[in-house]
Formats: sequence, C-alpha cells, structure tokens
Amino acid sequence: MKKIGILGGSFDPVHNGHVSLAKHALIKGGLHEVVMIPARIQPFKQDRVPASGEDRFNMLALAAGKDDHITVSKYELQQEGVSYTYLTMRHMQEFFGEDTRLYFITGTDSFLKLDTWKNAPELLTKYSYIIGTRPGYRQDEYEEALRRITSAYGTEVISMEWTEPDISATQIRQMIAEGKPVDDLVPTEVGRYIKEHGLYRV
Repeated sequence: MKKIGILGGSFDPVHNGHVSLAKHALIKGGLHEVVMIPARIQPFKQDRVPASGEDRFNMLALAAGKDDHITVSKYELQQEGVSYTYLTMRHMQEFFGEDTRLYFITGTDSFLKLDTWKNAPELLTKYSYIIGTRPGYRQDEYEEALRRITSAYGTEVISMEWTEPDISATQIRQMIAEGKPVDDLVPTEVGRYIKEHGLYRV
C-alpha cells in the first residue's frame, strides 16, 4: 500500500522548520511522498502583511526543489470558503485512490485539539497521523490525548521526536519588516524570492 503524507499550513512564509518536518516525516513514516498544501488565507490583522496564495505556493515549490518525494498542491487555494481539513483529506484520498494510506502531519499543539475539529470522527477513523513532538513539550497533555484518541477511534498515530529549532513564521515576517536578515531561517531560494518580490515589507 502506498503511504502519502499531507502537510498543510499557511506557509507564510515556508521556512526551514516546515521543510525539516516534511523530510523527517518521510523517513519516520516510511512515506512515498509528502504533499505540502498552502491554505487559503482570509484578510488578516492590520499588523500583518500577508503574501498572496500564488506567492506562498511559489515559495513552497522553491523549498521543495528537486526532491522527488516532496510535492506542492494548490487544492486549498482553489477552493471557496474555509479549507476544512476533512474536505482536503477526502479530496486527497480520491486523488491518490483507495489503495493509498494518508498520513496527516502536524505538531503537538494541533494534535491536542484534533478531536474538536470539524468532522473529527471521520478524520480520526479514516486517516493516520504523524505528530512532530518536542522533548518535554506538553508531554503529559500529549500522552493523555494520545490515549483518548486511540482508545475512542483506533487511530494510527506515529510520534516523531523532532528536535529542530522552533522557527516562527510570525517572527520571520517581523524580522523582514524590520530589515533584519533571515537567511538562516528559510531555504536560500525562498529568501531570494522574498527579496525579489518585496514580500513582508511594511
């Protein structure tokens, strides 16, 4: 059976942490491919200068580079309204076929709330999960949520200890707005794209 990872997010901008999470999940989950999916973004707070869906997709494509095992999808950018995860997963299952097992890749914070998401029973019974956990971070809460979810839904969950530095897209945007270098936080090609297109400047 083919195993495909799904990694969603705003990716505003995509940074080294996102790329590392995708590559670690490929190995830990024994995945054939990871699909990175930028979400639709609604109008933001006044203190934020967001990148367009096209720019975020382009940066993701640059970050994926020539890695045959990481691809980028425009699915959520092309939808109207809120991009609910269950709708994206349904589409991806249909796209890849029923002989493919989908693994949703996320972090501890999202996993703790997973059973409150829209159509959570469908998400937790039909799909598997790879969770990037940080040593000691909300450990008791994570273990309790893991017991609760696997007991209630029989969900396959792969815990992946992830020790990469905690990088924040919000912090990166702020640094760019202040004219500070972010070369060590984003892939080289992404940094070049941000500069060439004047993204996140106030």
